Amino acid sequence: MSNVKNVKKYEFKAEVKKLLDILVHSLYTSREIFLRELISNASDALDKLRFEQNKGTEIVNNELPLEIRITFDEKKKILTISDTGIGMTHDEVIANIGTIAKSGTEEFAKMLAEVKGDVGNIIGKFGVGFYSVFMVAKEVTIKTKSFKKDEPAVEWKSDGLGDYEITEIEEKINRGTSIIIQLKDDAEEFAQKWKLESIIKKHSNFISFPIYLENEKINTVTAIWREPKSSIKKEQYDEFYKFLTYDNDPPMDIIHKSVDAPIQFNALLFIPKKSNDLFFYDRENYGLDLYVRRVLIQHKNKDLLPEYLSFVKGVVDSEDLPLNISRETLQENVIFTKIASSVTSNILSHLQEKAKNDKEGYNEFWKEHGKIFKLGYMDFANHDKYVELLRFNSSKCKDENELISFSDYVERIKEGQKEIYYIVGANRSALLLDPHLEIFKNKDLEVLFLYDPVDEFVIQAIRKYKDYEIKSVQNVDLKKINEFKDVVEKKQETEPLSKDDQKHFYSLLSKMKSILGDKVEDVVESKRLVDSPSCLVSKDETISSQMKKILKMTNQDISVDKKILEVNPNHKLIRNLVKVFKKNSFDEFISLVTEQLYDSALLQEGNLDDPHKLIERINKSLEQSSEWYTKVNNIE
Repeated sequence: MSNVKNVKKYEFKAEVKKLLDILVHSLYTSREIFLRELISNASDALDKLRFEQNKGTEIVNNELPLEIRITFDEKKKILTISDTGIGMTHDEVIANIGTIAKSGTEEFAKMLAEVKGDVGNIIGKFGVGFYSVFMVAKEVTIKTKSFKKDEPAVEWKSDGLGDYEITEIEEKINRGTSIIIQLKDDAEEFAQKWKLESIIKKHSNFISFPIYLENEKINTVTAIWREPKSSIKKEQYDEFYKFLTYDNDPPMDIIHKSVDAPIQFNALLFIPKKSNDLFFYDRENYGLDLYVRRVLIQHKNKDLLPEYLSFVKGVVDSEDLPLNISRETLQENVIFTKIASSVTSNILSHLQEKAKNDKEGYNEFWKEHGKIFKLGYMDFANHDKYVELLRFNSSKCKDENELISFSDYVERIKEGQKEIYYIVGANRSALLLDPHLEIFKNKDLEVLFLYDPVDEFVIQAIRKYKDYEIKSVQNVDLKKINEFKDVVEKKQETEPLSKDDQKHFYSLLSKMKSILGDKVEDVVESKRLVDSPSCLVSKDETISSQMKKILKMTNQDISVDKKILEVNPNHKLIRNLVKVFKKNSFDEFISLVTEQLYDSALLQEGNLDDPHKLIERINKSLEQSSEWYTKVNNIE
């Protein structure tokens, strides 16, 4: 052993072995993470060396390229990771690699207490992450040579169990560090090229220094999020997006941000051209890739984005997070929370700019991703931005494709109008025929059309836009509506009811109430209907019929509230019913029409559970009307 001198052996304390066991088995859920840790440490050593070069420091073997090389021997089950970085002196080996051993139980326990058991905050220290290697190693040997002139090479060796030794070696080695791992029998896969290559590409693909696996460069994709935007072409963004998402189409939008204060991070985010139709069936398939100094810490991190922005793809790379921060600790880390908040804010600001400067492009975004975006109604921190980005179809849009914002609505609001009106329904055609809309058409008051199930949750959560209450057409105060002038005079196809007929009409309403019984709260004269004979309205501001239908579909116990049947005294059907009532208040035709009007109103709002009686009445009416028609037209 002429090439070895000053061999010093150290014994692990029992408590330290226990702590080491916790680090290895509790914090690293996947054994392959050890390679990420070692490559990260190598990258860190190369960064430090480059810093010294830039300072003009005298450096041993200064001509060596800055790189990481990985070799393996499958038969001998040996894996070697080498770098040409800053290297370590004897004292630095003790300080860095021997962190746990040097600190001892007392110091380590003190560190543990300071972070209140949150080990994730201290495993980022160089040396602790290194110990993850013992998940796969029988024995580890480190050979290292400092960049400093006249410093001897040092060897550190341990099995991670009983003891370790530090030795000064005389053999000539180049500057940098080599870690030689004798793999455990059940870890022999880590001496196979396919396995090593997949781990490197998964966790370390964007390390800024070249990584060679048996002389083949593995990390071939550039971490373009760290490059200045001015130096990156659209084709490079598109290529990276396809690499990241496997999407054949280029992205709809690219958001590239470098943030320096109060925290430092880079983000490269993409909005896809097409939404993921399986989103609601595959809820786990979203998130941003989180890097710390180019090292992948977590694939598809779901805490960097709120759920309503989950259509966004991309990467976030932090300078300020600890390299080895654990998944559990991430959720409680203040820096991480600030990064997540900033990422959300940047995406919303981008969408605001898009909505302002590219209305057509924003409408395309909304049609693809609006269904998911609407889920942001509970994001109180970004409430104002969120509300301005919502889009709706409305009664004044030229067709179902036109979209407006709350701001657009308010710009053309009528003088004296203090409310924004909305109606819920399946589609535009259905809503345009809805009886509740008739008075709003007649007063030329714009009404927002809500088609999606989530829309009503959104409206209920928002409640107000600036100084304007948001009200359902079913729950408005009709006195306020009637204060607005009619745009078109109502067509009075029938003469006003005489005083006698008016009395009979009110008696008819009482009769209709007794026919319907407990099905309705009341039957009253309508002040809202123009063209329809009747409609159902809620007696107070409750959730809409559409919402109740949705909740019922999710098996929630929703009791059907009794509604008020409003009857239009100027409709021909009702006028004829008054005539029948005057002649014979017990005529069965009155019951038939009353039941039919009620079931038709239920059908119109989607709450008719059993249509059989309604169909039977329709068939009977058609039969009678067909007899009348043949007689009138002398058809034999």
